[in-house]
Amino acid sequence: MSSKRPPPFILETALSVADLALSRDFYSRLFEYPVINADDRFCAFRVGERQVFLLFQKGSDPEGTRLPFGFIPAHGASGRSHVAFSISKDEIPIWLSRLADQRIAVESQFTWPLGGISIYFRDPDGHLLELITPGVWGDGI
Repeated sequence: MSSKRPPPFILETALSVADLALSRDFYSRLFEYPVINADDRFCAFRVGERQVFLLFQKGSDPEGTRLPFGFIPAHGASGRSHVAFSISKDEIPIWLSRLADQRIAVESQFTWPLGGISIYFRDPDGHLLELITPGVWGDGI
């Protein structure tokens, strides 16, 4: 790749879920992301200006999905996955309160050697979710 072009960023992140309605409600309540498209097999949330968070019903596309305009190969995951959501350090008390209000148990919270803070909890499928502040990976990340 040419050094004059930035590398591609991650546009979509997807999780496979057992109960799409339950998971859609969980993520809608917790993060308040707007739904940009959904049906009985998936839900797409807008995250900021240029990112999409997807939920797919487990087993909904074992042979892939044929659409009038193209074919999406089969995909999905089994088991637990991990997704981290960026927050500022100032937002930690707000998020801890929000998690408590929604009866979402915090499994772990700690400060990394470079100063970032992580808060870990689970979604209805047991996926490990993390609220993470800058300073975990260095250089403001």
